[in-house]
Amino acid sequence: MELLPAPRTLLDGLTMVESARWHDGRLWFAHWGAGEVVAVDLDGNAEVVAPGPDGLGWSIDWLPDGRLITTGPETTVHHGDGTRSTWSTQGGNEVVVHPDGQVYVNGFDFDFLGGGVPEPGWIRRIDPDGTVTGVADDIHFPNGMVLTPDGSTLVVAESMARRLTAFDVGADGSLGGRRVWADGLGPDGICLDAGLGVWAQMPFEPGGGVCLRVRDGGEITHRVETQLSCFSCAVGGPGGRTLFLLCNEFEGVDRVEAMLARKSARVEVVDLSDISGR
Repeated sequence: MELLPAPRTLLDGLTMVESARWHDGRLWFAHWGAGEVVAVDLDGNAEVVAPGPDGLGWSIDWLPDGRLITTGPETTVHHGDGTRSTWSTQGGNEVVVHPDGQVYVNGFDFDFLGGGVPEPGWIRRIDPDGTVTGVADDIHFPNGMVLTPDGSTLVVAESMARRLTAFDVGADGSLGGRRVWADGLGPDGICLDAGLGVWAQMPFEPGGGVCLRVRDGGEITHRVETQLSCFSCAVGGPGGRTLFLLCNEFEGVDRVEAMLARKSARVEVVDLSDISGR
């Protein structure tokens, strides 16, 4: 396993950031504490590009035609004319879009922030005609999700089970062939690089965080250490040679308001140019 250099800060002064996505030449993310979607370029120039749902626990992605999607109590498609289409996905958390246009949303039905008793969560598929179908359950706190570029495999982070779980994606959009991609992690938001390595987190540690690159089967090839806990990550930039890390203070769900007030969240970056054997 190779330890990469310490990341540098690209953007700071933020209030709880999640759902990192490289899109259209910039890093986009969910700025939970401000209820907005933000995009930032490689020089640190940031712009609010869309409204987001109120509260915490939502994410973003795009349909193949470029329309933005946000999750939350409803999964919402933001049309270019300012109108919106919505589907009820109460408890929706992370989202990923298949190249064919199907939208996969995961979530859970207990009150996490309110201290509810944890219950297994689910993954639902939204077809282009708006039909919502349950495609997987017994997901232990579903978090980040990624699809391989050809759309054949979906990987989901099961945070409370400390594992990454993979599914084969059927021609009809169904999920089967469930298997463990990697065990012993503490994954939150995840991403996939060009070498089909998943970047995922270790369990939150006081005063710092760790993001690891792990291959299918559990081999860890690279490690990045952060001063704050890493909640989400994305690979992007020219040639896909930059790793973006969304970092937040984390002192437990009962301290969320205090964490938001400090505006200590930030976006950090690591150069991946020297990684061999991707």
